[in-house]
Amino acid sequence: MKAMSSWPSIITSKRCMSGRFEDAIYVSLVKLEKSVLAMTKKLYWEQPYSKEFSATVVSVEGNRVVLDQSLFYPRGGGVACDTGTLNGIQVTETSKDGDRITHTLNAPPNFTVGSTVEGKVDWDRRYRLMRMHTSGHLLCSIFYSKANCRITGNQIEVDKSRMDFNLDQFDRSLIEGFVAEANRLVGQDAAVKTYFMPRDEALKLPELVKLAEAAPPNEAQLRIVEIEGIDKQADGGVHVARLKELGEIHLVKLENKGKTNRRLYYELTP
Repeated sequence: MKAMSSWPSIITSKRCMSGRFEDAIYVSLVKLEKSVLAMTKKLYWEQPYSKEFSATVVSVEGNRVVLDQSLFYPRGGGVACDTGTLNGIQVTETSKDGDRITHTLNAPPNFTVGSTVEGKVDWDRRYRLMRMHTSGHLLCSIFYSKANCRITGNQIEVDKSRMDFNLDQFDRSLIEGFVAEANRLVGQDAAVKTYFMPRDEALKLPELVKLAEAAPPNEAQLRIVEIEGIDKQADGGVHVARLKELGEIHLVKLENKGKTNRRLYYELTP
């Protein structure tokens, strides 16, 4: 009770000191509102197989548009971005700035802040990137479990992707065997699921982080992508629902990039 009774006196003292306590509360609420508006809801996490969506325009700066929610996956983590259209205007690039997702158009927008717009994702491109990304996770899990390899770099693109990893000996037959094992696992058609885990709990599982020189985002909840019975990784990308969707993984080229650093290029068929 004593703590409760002291609350009015705190308010009174603050009013006496500045005379602008109500103004301070108002400013704080405005800042909070702007912070909320600055966040773009990630529809691509909730609806990775959706192709169209509606959203409200939050900001427009030239040809760069921010929405309150978006299906467009932004470029990041070595993964190429989604493209498509907003109200029929081509989206040529999608990028992330903090919690905001920015859509770059190839022409001035035909809408303003507050407008409702219709977005369409280039589905062929999106689905190809989903398959490529999940293939990367599958390969990574095999290299990690079989040879304790860590990923030192990657680039996920539509037609061909690459994965850099550390491996003491540049053993082509060993690497080819890992790719063959990945294709065998594709045939088992394991499910791929995503969920969130408290950061402290996730960091107790060392297999969640397979990057050589990077830690998971400094967030209270980490998003986990799990290939059931095969792999778990902290990841913010968009993935297929089952391994059979990958098709066949083809090893295109291997390169020796240094003392222990190797590079693998792969593609998918069909």
